[in-house]
Amino acid sequence: MGINSNRSRFTRFAALALATVAVGAFATGGANADTSRQGRAEVIELQLKDLEYETLDLGKAGPSLGDMSVYCATAVEKGRVVGRGGGTSQVLSVSGGKVTSQVVITVELKRGTLTMQSLRSDDASSLDMAITGGTGDFRDARGNVRYWDINTPKERLRAEILH
Repeated sequence: MGINSNRSRFTRFAALALATVAVGAFATGGANADTSRQGRAEVIELQLKDLEYETLDLGKAGPSLGDMSVYCATAVEKGRVVGRGGGTSQVLSVSGGKVTSQVVITVELKRGTLTMQSLRSDDASSLDMAITGGTGDFRDARGNVRYWDINTPKERLRAEILH
């Protein structure tokens, strides 16, 4: 693989990592959800908009250990902005042309913050992240977030938050 091919792959990965930001904004869509029913899942579905990201190519040219993507975005539900989030994706392994990174997201919501984390292979067609906790209404949160159609105008997310 040439440098341009590696850089293109890394850029696609960075865009995918941006999708994770939407997850947090995803959670804001449920700002009016009834959380009094403890033990039930709160499901939130959103689209990712207004992506910003920067790829930091550290060390060797192209994907290499330690390279990072830094990103932020807003989440939109029914035409209105419902949240924002940001995070990083850092390359942990480059083996046989396959890049594996750790994605960490923190989302600021009206009801508190929501955090999530996952490993991501650059060849995956979707991304599942674990909700690792939060603050405010999300202080005991756990669950999963899944992304589809990453880095397309149809990018969509679904969070299943357990309280």
